Amino acid sequence: MNLRTALVGIAAATVLASSAWAAAPPVGPLPASPTTQISAQHGELVAVALPAQPAGRVWRLKGSIDARVVREVSEANVGKNVVIVFRAVARGTTTLSYGATRGETSKAYAAKRFRIAVR
Repeated sequence: MNLRTALVGIAAATVLASSAWAAAPPVGPLPASPTTQISAQHGELVAVALPAQPAGRVWRLKGSIDARVVREVSEANVGKNVVIVFRAVARGTTTLSYGATRGETSKAYAAKRFRIAVR
């Protein structure tokens, strides 16, 4: 392999790696929606269901999960819903906010909020 071939290979790998690291824009302001209250004890599993959205829309987390209170265990498509399961790891409260966006854009067309209180 000559130097030119090696440099072209390195350049291509760098472009592919940098595009894989590019992050989607954060979810923007959420439309009004009720907040579902959930109570759990330490160690219990908590599941939230997000209903299917029209074609091209996906549910995305707005913000982050407070891993001191709950941790995501699994996520699956169940029927027409996306079900996300969390383990309650310590006392406290956290709010999970999801927005339905068109792909990885910032505009939210629908919202779901869950307030989880761990005892």
